[in-house]
Amino acid sequence: MAQLFQPVVLLLVILCTRETFEQRIIGGQVVEPYSIKYQASLQYRNRHYCGGTLISSQWVLSAAHCWRPYYFVTVVLSEHSLARREEFEQVFSVRRIEYHHEYQYATFDNDIMLLKLSRPAVFNAFVQPVRLPGLFEPSPPAGTICTVSGWGVTQIYSYYLSPELRAVDVNIIGHCQYYYYYKITDNMLCAGSQYGGKDSCQGDSGGPLICNNKLHGIVSWGISCANPYFPGVYTKVRNYIRWIKWITTFR
Repeated sequence: MAQLFQPVVLLLVILCTRETFEQRIIGGQVVEPYSIKYQASLQYRNRHYCGGTLISSQWVLSAAHCWRPYYFVTVVLSEHSLARREEFEQVFSVRRIEYHHEYQYATFDNDIMLLKLSRPAVFNAFVQPVRLPGLFEPSPPAGTICTVSGWGVTQIYSYYLSPELRAVDVNIIGHCQYYYYYKITDNMLCAGSQYGGKDSCQGDSGGPLICNNKLHGIVSWGISCANPYFPGVYTKVRNYIRWIKWITTFR
């Protein structure tokens, strides 16, 4: 997840992505192995750097700020422990990467990307695609409990990835402009805890925010992590259903 840091002395907000320091889910717990069947690990030179979500047999959805040259990226499905080989993993090279043509690096607007796998994934007890929201389906209202997952850091200011997949429940936060000085666009939604302590963080970028059993958000950015005054910001998936269908059909 990309982060915005707010220095105490300078009234300057610096934008940076939530995979920058390779951090993880904060305030959550290790999930039952292989229970999040759509979770993907994006690996650069065989090292995890971002999350992703399987949406069909050959396409994974992630954040545009997770872009790397496709020939250096590997996608791993049915992954639980990053520290050991478990024999259930499906490992793929990437044929192509398509990030949104209106992605804004400075603001993280349209922070969405699709990766086409080199071959179709095999659906089984450990690997299944996620459900997407309908084209005209409303975003989940404030207060909705959602789940975000990933291998990002488990402590603020940590530099070490979680060796195992973790998840945490967060609430959709309304009136997010209040927290972020009008940096939130209609393509974003916020989720976290009013008390802090629960959030996605670096290393979780590109991963799924699941609400009502559907993919409603992609881990994008925020100011620090697990801060009660700055909830996590997610790409609003429902705004991109037409784009996703166009890319996955014609590319």
